[in-house]
Amino acid sequence: MAQVIANPLAGLSAAVGGLVTSLIWLWFWLREDPHPEPRKAIFLAFGAGAAAVFAALLLEELSYYWGLDLGLWPIGKPSLKLFLVWAAIEELLKYSAAYWAALRKDVFDEPVDAPIYLITAALGFAALENILMLFGIFRGEIASGLAAAHLRFVGATLLHVLASSIVGLSIAYDFFHKHHRWRNALGGLVLATLLHAVFNFFILKGGAEGMIYVFSVVWLGIIILILSFEKVKKERP
Repeated sequence: MAQVIANPLAGLSAAVGGLVTSLIWLWFWLREDPHPEPRKAIFLAFGAGAAAVFAALLLEELSYYWGLDLGLWPIGKPSLKLFLVWAAIEELLKYSAAYWAALRKDVFDEPVDAPIYLITAALGFAALENILMLFGIFRGEIASGLAAAHLRFVGATLLHVLASSIVGLSIAYDFFHKHHRWRNALGGLVLATLLHAVFNFFILKGGAEGMIYVFSVVWLGIIILILSFEKVKKERP
């Protein structure tokens, strides 16, 4: 907080950079819903997703030191096992945010609503995560902060969207078979966790070339997601 007061431009730049990118993506995905959701429900899902960042930070910190004590991963080195744990924490929290805000309520009344609310919660999560990340970067040169903002715009934010959309689409495809919904949600969470963990691992291990490859795969996933939205819109009993 003292750093924000000492350098208000850095704080403002981080807040704008983190929030605006998520809002742009939110506007894009909400256009995919043929029957727009209540603004209150969207706001709640976005806000709950953002609030989940604080729980994620705490749980990831605790799990890291707990794993060190048990010898599950080395100190200071990328570990796929650690990334799996952290990805599972984040995916469960984003799903919980969407469930609390909308999926347990009457606003969840058609298949496409599931990915819409999961993506909204993911964008709220990404918004606050981006703000926290970018503030650390914007404390240095503003130009380098802008470059990092672009990377997070096309990378981390889309990864959150893609992972959460897997959960949402898994639920949507069995919207009319409610007895399968929890099974599908669990399967979606497992797939989302694996995707999230593997991508983060290769981003850190692969360097610049690996990052380009991973981002290319993420963009391919987004294209598949857009096509999947069209299929979900046509789901009938």
